[in-house]
Amino acid sequence: MPKYTDVKKVLVLGSGPIVIGQAAEFDYAGTQACRALKEEGMEVVLVNSNPATIMTDKDIADHVYIEPMNIPSVTQIIEKERPDALLPNMGGQTGLNLAMALYEDGTLQKYGVKLLGTSPASIHKAEDRQGFKDCMESIGQPCVTSKVVNTVEDAVDFTNEIGYPVIVRPAYTLGGTGGGIAYDEYSLREIADRGINLSRVSEVLIERCIAGWKEIEFEVMRDSAGNVITICSMENIDPVGVHTGDSIVVAPTQTLANREFQMLRSAALDIISALEIEGGCNVQFALNPESFEYAVIEVNPRVSRSSALASKATGYPIAKVAAKVALGYTLDEIPNAVTGKTTACFEPTIDYCVLKIPRLPFDKFTTASRTLGTQMKATGEVMAIANSFEGALMKAIRSLELNVRALKLDKLEGLYTDEIEDLLVQVTDERLFVVAEALRRGFSPQKINHITKMDIWFLDGFKRIIDMEEELKACKGAPDADTLKRAKEMCFADSYIGTLCGMKQSEVKALREKYGIIPSFKMVDTCAAEFDAETPYYYSSYDGENEAVDTGDGRKKVLVLGSGPIRIGQGIEFDYCSVHSVWAFKRLGYETIIVNNNPETVSTDFDVADKLYFEPLTAEDVQNIVEQEKPWGAVVQFGGQTAIKLAKALTDMGVQILGTPADGVDAAEDRERFDEILEKCGIPRAKGRTVFTTQEALKAANELGYPVLVRPSYVLGGQGMEIAYTDRNIEDFMRIINMTVQEHPILIDKYLMGRELEVDGVFDGEDILIPGIMEHVERAGVHSGDSIAVYPPINLEDKHRELILKHTKNMAKHLGVIGLINAQYILYNDDIYVIEVNPRSSRTIPYISKVTGVPIIDLATKVMLGQKLKDLGYGTGLYPEARYYAVKAPVFSFEKLTDVDTGLGPEMKSTGEVLGLAETYPQALLKAFKGAGLKVPKRGSRVIVTVKDEDKAEMVGIARGFEEMGIEIYATSGTCDALTEAGIECHRVNRVSQSHPNILDMIASGTVDMIINTPTKGRKHDSDGFKIRRSAVEHSVTCVTAIDTARAVLTVREQGRSVDLKPIDITKI
Repeated sequence: MPKYTDVKKVLVLGSGPIVIGQAAEFDYAGTQACRALKEEGMEVVLVNSNPATIMTDKDIADHVYIEPMNIPSVTQIIEKERPDALLPNMGGQTGLNLAMALYEDGTLQKYGVKLLGTSPASIHKAEDRQGFKDCMESIGQPCVTSKVVNTVEDAVDFTNEIGYPVIVRPAYTLGGTGGGIAYDEYSLREIADRGINLSRVSEVLIERCIAGWKEIEFEVMRDSAGNVITICSMENIDPVGVHTGDSIVVAPTQTLANREFQMLRSAALDIISALEIEGGCNVQFALNPESFEYAVIEVNPRVSRSSALASKATGYPIAKVAAKVALGYTLDEIPNAVTGKTTACFEPTIDYCVLKIPRLPFDKFTTASRTLGTQMKATGEVMAIANSFEGALMKAIRSLELNVRALKLDKLEGLYTDEIEDLLVQVTDERLFVVAEALRRGFSPQKINHITKMDIWFLDGFKRIIDMEEELKACKGAPDADTLKRAKEMCFADSYIGTLCGMKQSEVKALREKYGIIPSFKMVDTCAAEFDAETPYYYSSYDGENEAVDTGDGRKKVLVLGSGPIRIGQGIEFDYCSVHSVWAFKRLGYETIIVNNNPETVSTDFDVADKLYFEPLTAEDVQNIVEQEKPWGAVVQFGGQTAIKLAKALTDMGVQILGTPADGVDAAEDRERFDEILEKCGIPRAKGRTVFTTQEALKAANELGYPVLVRPSYVLGGQGMEIAYTDRNIEDFMRIINMTVQEHPILIDKYLMGRELEVDGVFDGEDILIPGIMEHVERAGVHSGDSIAVYPPINLEDKHRELILKHTKNMAKHLGVIGLINAQYILYNDDIYVIEVNPRSSRTIPYISKVTGVPIIDLATKVMLGQKLKDLGYGTGLYPEARYYAVKAPVFSFEKLTDVDTGLGPEMKSTGEVLGLAETYPQALLKAFKGAGLKVPKRGSRVIVTVKDEDKAEMVGIARGFEEMGIEIYATSGTCDALTEAGIECHRVNRVSQSHPNILDMIASGTVDMIINTPTKGRKHDSDGFKIRRSAVEHSVTCVTAIDTARAVLTVREQGRSVDLKPIDITKI
């Protein structure tokens, strides 16, 4: 039994919305922890504001609150639920900071809630920069020379003592927010000022810069009895100076001598013991490659991004064990769920190489600065497992889905050698490929090591890959068996071998099979095969013995394709869909097989599916699994665009696609076929043309009449979409679109200014069920993922609801949909126009499932297997609307990405979302704003208004509302004139280009509470608006960029009351 007999009900804090630096790894940790607590018979209460997660499902916890992650709302929940204890270390930095705040203000003591796991004193010691330094000094562990300062002047004085460059790190922030490296006094003043503003306690740490040292991490575990073990050691290929979340990481460490390894391992165990941490913990070291000198960089006293990686790399379920340790168990009392025979105090042993590559968002933000530093920029990551370092690298590169098949970036080929040498100095997301190109040009590993400080061992690994390429090129035709086997052992793709040898991919495959070179699958078992593992978790290799066995129990096998790395436009929602479909298939008696490569997700957890294959999601890698497992059917509609793209390839392999066939997907994406269907059904849509060249585009735009919407076909998350108002806009956009090769045509549509509506439905071939209609607050033109969505809709008449139901059903029928369909409409001049239709799961499914109580994925899975909706108990047609309002608000990570315009448009920019649930619309909106961290101005606060001419008339009414609420209004010349004319009192403020003090000075002074700025169109980076919006981000001032969002803020101000907010338990819905 657990040691604590007085704990029966536990409150678990989640990590809130997904932002850069805090992604799906906490959904995975939180879900695993909740399941572990329920195993122990605990009653679990969960709080998390993010509706897209699996942890906020009714089956994971007993009470689920999708509420804002702030002190008042969590206090209300504690008062209502009266938990015995709080588990703080599963919700990332958000959960930890919140738990500490509740402890410090006496809330936990008042309600008699104990903090499980690591004590507040220990958390304080690890998180507080000065406390941590003192603790390290007391046990003789070296830290980097540093000092905590509270003002910019102190920062400058201390730096003059130790010398530039220095690293600035704000206290209590996440993913290095606000930090950076300063090389001179000017940059130090700027970074320190920003850091002090962003820190919860207004302090920053200034430390000696040791960029160029090796960065090593240990994932360790300790229990209340003081037992300590290391779970996994990890090494960054990039030296210190690049945030570990943006580095390429290998596990186990590869370049350490035994003495170095033992020295750091002992140090990690001493540190976790001195800090008295209970549970999982991550220790980061810097090691001088020239000597045995090392320094402790930081300790995270919680489950972190590295824990997810260590967990998936070793198979050791860190979050599950940490949750049991928090209940008072010791490591020797907890069984290892993977082997079933050993206990959790066994240190895992690894007999393979694991490599993680970050997925950075620069394909989406073409203008963002690509430089990597101490502030994290990656949105997600991929992991690969192989028998060699080279193999893991080649697999990981294929998994990124960036149109790169190998260690080679085509655009670098045209550069001169001295340009390559210049690029080596720049630390960007493409540096790995630059290093490879330099090796191809004959640079020695020693020279590259001198410039980049990457270890020679890694550079030799890259060199072996390049030597292999040369060897294959020299074959000029079919390679011999030995060469081909060595290339496959390095995990070269058949298609890439074909390119190098001048053969077709199919010919390489046939040759390989003739030579008997076929993949075998190895098992991840935590103990290097010392004990038999009970969990089938596989990776492919080419060295003989195959460990993937057939269960032989006669169940039909279903292959579920995951959604790969998290990126903007394809997030955790698709993982939610994949996992739920797996659970549904399992309940129906099928054997489930997941293929995915994202270590942060629940879908790659060892006990979700019957079998897990950790492989790249490319047609070729999936084919190997298909040939091994011979599945009865495959599911592609739950894994976003990643899985949908594989539909045709799977059909060609002879695998039956469950649900909508590949042809239906194609009909929805292909403009002409889709138009025919709409014509047959008599559904109106905006008039449009398909074009290839700029000339055709200009002609089409002028015939349709401006404004028009310009976009490439076959995209997810509105990549490359723009609204054009003039010929010049069209020329600009076509130039950007044509930077990448376009196989598909470009679409030009008349742009309708109307209300946007969205539905998700399940169609079984005869009937359709639509759980709910969502209305967007921002009018059409803002991407659906970036707009605030409301359920049930506010401005919709019954005749419109009927039309939406009829249209969705007709389109589903003509597209041959079986399963899910997502459709977006515009309400324009009292008619319903269709914008687009996707025959797959969408971003809104988790949200709509939770607020309506309809298990959409479960129903879709049953329908795909031939069951009919009318027998499934949820009826058909429109599902009855709920009695409360649910508002979904987007969350952005702009402070992490410099030079990105924050103005909203048709291209998606948000990284996550929050949900507000209440009895009335204004209250739900207020909750969503609180969850998203958007501060609504109070009486006496100041708002700056500067809007484009088209919006001035509408702005007047909104400004009048703000004035009546006692809010001071400031505006730039044009807007000021319009407001004054309408009789609204308003202060004039100088434009960016005018004399000081101007609008930017006012924002910097910290006296402004909100900015309403609607962007003039066009991607100009020198415009005033861009400077205003970026300045708002740097100074953490709320900036609203759409007129409808401004109206929503006013609604909240006039009708919302924080005092009346009540938490809602969604399990009671």
